[in-house]
Amino acid sequence: MNKDGILKEAAENALQNSYSPYSKIKVAAAILTESGNIFTGVNIENSSYSLTVCAERNAIAAAITSGEREWIKMIIVTDSKLVNSPCGSCRQVIYEFNKNLSIDFYGPEGYYNNFNISKLLPEGFEL
Repeated sequence: MNKDGILKEAAENALQNSYSPYSKIKVAAAILTESGNIFTGVNIENSSYSLTVCAERNAIAAAITSGEREWIKMIIVTDSKLVNSPCGSCRQVIYEFNKNLSIDFYGPEGYYNNFNISKLLPEGFEL
């Protein structure tokens, strides 16, 4: 299996760990780092909705916690037709670490799209 396949499988395996009792929408993300490591994250909802954390940001937090800040690819999977790209908050966080990150997004019924974060967030905030 190639690296994209391994990365997608990691995201798909993590999807079952989503904590989404309110929206019932599961999302998982996997990041491949330049060193070859894979970090995953899932969405974790909270009854105080503003405290919910997206899968993408949880995968990013796991990578950063392990000292990995150089990423080459992200894959996101979801079980919902309502979600088809990273949210605005995730876009900004991704942009801060890699303005050219390639993101493959998979949804139900064969939905697939490939994004470059700079195209999703062309005027991202930076210091």
